Amino acid sequence: MTIFDLAGLSLRTVLNQKLRSSLTALGLIIGIAAVVILTSIGQGIHRFVLDEFTQFGTNLLAITPGKTTTFGISGATISTVRPLTIDDAVSVGRLPNVIAAMPMVQGNARVETIGRHRRANVFGVGSALPEIWKINIVIGRFLPVDEQSASRAFAVLGSKLASELFGRTNPLGERIRIGGDRYRIIGVMESKGQMLGFDLDDTVYIPADKALELFNRQSLMEIDVIYNPDISVEIVEQAIKELLIRRHGLEDFTIITQNKMLETMDSVLSILTLGIGALGGISLLVGSVGILTIMTIAVSERISEIGLLRALGAERRVVFQLFLAEALALSLAGGMVGIAVGMLTVQLIVEFIPALPVQLAWGYLAAAFLLSLAIGMAAGVMPAIKAARLNPLEALRTE
Repeated sequence: MTIFDLAGLSLRTVLNQKLRSSLTALGLIIGIAAVVILTSIGQGIHRFVLDEFTQFGTNLLAITPGKTTTFGISGATISTVRPLTIDDAVSVGRLPNVIAAMPMVQGNARVETIGRHRRANVFGVGSALPEIWKINIVIGRFLPVDEQSASRAFAVLGSKLASELFGRTNPLGERIRIGGDRYRIIGVMESKGQMLGFDLDDTVYIPADKALELFNRQSLMEIDVIYNPDISVEIVEQAIKELLIRRHGLEDFTIITQNKMLETMDSVLSILTLGIGALGGISLLVGSVGILTIMTIAVSERISEIGLLRALGAERRVVFQLFLAEALALSLAGGMVGIAVGMLTVQLIVEFIPALPVQLAWGYLAAAFLLSLAIGMAAGVMPAIKAARLNPLEALRTE
């Protein structure tokens, strides 16, 4: 019996039992579809988070106060011997291969104008923010290059905050109060949207030294640095480290490169996607139990057929291959339909829930399909061995 004979006979057997075959394959269909959908959501979130981090460019690094081996705002901010200062940021900005450096302080304060007031995010920054954060001005100009320890009281509004405070009126030249201090509006930023749930449009930008006074802080929260992309980040990192150690007397700061952040995020998100895929894989195991059960029942129901095949000269190997091919056909059909259902569901999510980031994870999709075939073969081996070992005379007597 050739492989084509085996395939044809197995396919006819599966099609003759349409209802049973459909119910058997249903477990695999659900399992494969679950893996496709869940890993697509995981992959979509993975890509979304990485895109959010890289929207400011890849030649960016941040310096935070306190020595820590993990990224984020250091818990040593309060206890650091030498807080990060505006002068530190100015010195870093003068290093070779550094394009720009910017002090950054962030908080939340009451913003008032005539007849309107609300609380908003306040960023104390330097004049290099548009270049470092890749945000453009749509009206007016950004904060000027003043003496950073004695800046003028200028403010630049995010697009959403400008719209809510002034409507369609041009806010340039208007006065606002931020935490009780008066500022003159000199510009409005373009809409940048949200980054990881943080609305960059609902923001007001003021000079860093004013923000330090406003929030009664001695240390900057961060110094953002953009460097020459043709230069290795290790060279820039080493130059910054040597400079700040000379200024502080010890390494009481942490340099966080974009690559480190991306590697950490990529590692965490890959584990998350794998975990999500594993949850879908549980459904595949349930499907394999269904195939094992149905194939075992099929052997019991077809003992006389097996006896007849053996009496006509079919070898044990042929009977084994026949039942194994049936299990493989069921898993193949279940896998293909499951992938189609999963891809269709992902497409529907894209159409009707555009806010949910989804992206087909082709690697997981291929792995799920191959796993479905492996499950079909594994689940069919035991029933096939049982069928092949049947004595033909005893099998015929069961008729």
